[in-house]
Amino acid sequence: MAVTPYSKLLAGIALGEGAASVDVPEDWLQGRTLFGGLQAAIALAAMRTLAPAWALRSLQVTFLAPVPGGRVQARARVLRSSKNTMHVEGRLVDGDTTLALLIGVFGVGRDSAVTLHPTQPAAPAPPTGPAIELLRLPGIVPNFTQHFDARWLAGNLPFTGAANPVNVIELGMRDSGPATEAHVVAMADFIPPIALSFLKERVAAASLTWMLELLADDVSALPLTGWRIDAQMTSAGGGYTSQSLVLWGPGGLPVALGRQTMVVFA
Repeated sequence: MAVTPYSKLLAGIALGEGAASVDVPEDWLQGRTLFGGLQAAIALAAMRTLAPAWALRSLQVTFLAPVPGGRVQARARVLRSSKNTMHVEGRLVDGDTTLALLIGVFGVGRDSAVTLHPTQPAAPAPPTGPAIELLRLPGIVPNFTQHFDARWLAGNLPFTGAANPVNVIELGMRDSGPATEAHVVAMADFIPPIALSFLKERVAAASLTWMLELLADDVSALPLTGWRIDAQMTSAGGGYTSQSLVLWGPGGLPVALGRQTMVVFA
């Protein structure tokens, strides 16, 4: 399978006012749909044609239907614009059918009397024996994972029957720098549903909604190695799960907070 680096793929996006389109190869698939982080990045590219050069403050995503590989189309429109913020809607579409719906909030920074920065906790002690790493197994592990390097410091891989709701993962992207907003979006969506590690038999799972809050205005000085995800499944029942995460940049820089609702068919 040919490998298309993330930066090269994003550089190939054709842009128009409120529009973006790109051909996505199979190495970026997650089962029968496009990797969710890339879905968001393509829609964000369309949104950025309308938004000012302000920092992305939050991104809300609803995954409505599978997005197959091949030509992917995104549309965007401004919902509201003010002096300091702009709300922009993005959609991945197939003709008149919406496959994913996004709302991004872009905002200018300003002086504030309130400041609080998350502090990265110490990494857990490495497990006994070799580190748990995600292997590249075609047909078993989703295609998109070959673009990442991941090592579990706490928690377990999917389908290992380990009932630990906490995952701590060292993460990097196999791409050339510098880091961008789109890299942050991709890394924040890398982690699989933690519920799958509770199971021993392979089952299907899917994301329904995803919310991301961006904490760092500029990540361009950061390398694409040395990142960390601290995630926790906070609730599970009736086939639905909720999990939250903090994405840390190199040196413990807090970069993003995430929240995700998923469905697990088990």
